[in-house]
Amino acid sequence: MSRIMILTDSCCDLPLETINELGIKVLPFTLTVNGQSFREIFDKSTQEVYEIMSQTDEIPKHAMINPLTFEETYKELYDQGYTDIISVSINSQGSGTYNNSITAKNDFFENNPDAKGKIRIFNLDSKCYTVFYGYPIMEAVKKIRKGAEAEEIVAYLEDWFNVCGIYAVPYNLKYARKSGRISAAAAFAGELLGLKPIILFADGKTETVEKIRGEKNIVPRLVECVEKNMTPQTPYLLIHGQDATLAKEVEKELIKRTGRKAEMYGSIGAAVASNIGPDLVAVLVRRKNKK
Repeated sequence: MSRIMILTDSCCDLPLETINELGIKVLPFTLTVNGQSFREIFDKSTQEVYEIMSQTDEIPKHAMINPLTFEETYKELYDQGYTDIISVSINSQGSGTYNNSITAKNDFFENNPDAKGKIRIFNLDSKCYTVFYGYPIMEAVKKIRKGAEAEEIVAYLEDWFNVCGIYAVPYNLKYARKSGRISAAAAFAGELLGLKPIILFADGKTETVEKIRGEKNIVPRLVECVEKNMTPQTPYLLIHGQDATLAKEVEKELIKRTGRKAEMYGSIGAAVASNIGPDLVAVLVRRKNKK
């Protein structure tokens, strides 16, 4: 009988209660700011991180999860009798964590030859950030509880990662410019003219797909962009930073246009906020013409 564990990192931005309730194994990123270090999700809540960021101009620094941490986790799960590990990592274009998870798999089987044929490790690159992979991981656990096998779960997750996208509007680009990790935001020209970008996060890349003039136009323009690009009659998610006000306004408009409420609200965590700032509104959709 198979026993499947989904392993991921804290950039999935799932609440700790959800992680514990669903039994997801989460490896935390450690962040350092103002001389103090903490584990994302486990040591400080998202709201506490927002408060720290509001009190300093320093951008929190974070490092990739190293191969040894992955290898030790694989060994721990193997010893607990798991037959399959599905490891889902933060976008490989923004972090070396995914590559480290593969290095660790090779090291694990080399150091534990008895494990060959007894446990399988599937390494998946989410190609994105935050609840883009947190949400489907939640759904995958539900499928596992209903008896789905590892191959079915991997196929479900890979389809999600290949087809979905996040359309995001950061309220300002201070953090993006300082971190340099989000290329589309860092390269955006026009902020001094009152313009804000709609940035598409998908396929491991970022791209500015539209420019919005004036804050009053954020909601209508984002809604138009989302409706134009989403597959009709499919779920969508709302993503926000420390303030969910605009996310709620976006949902109201999308309900009018699609007849559907958001499947979930997610707030960005410390790792994402340190790169794009704690203030944004975004919508995750299943994109049209993607297979």
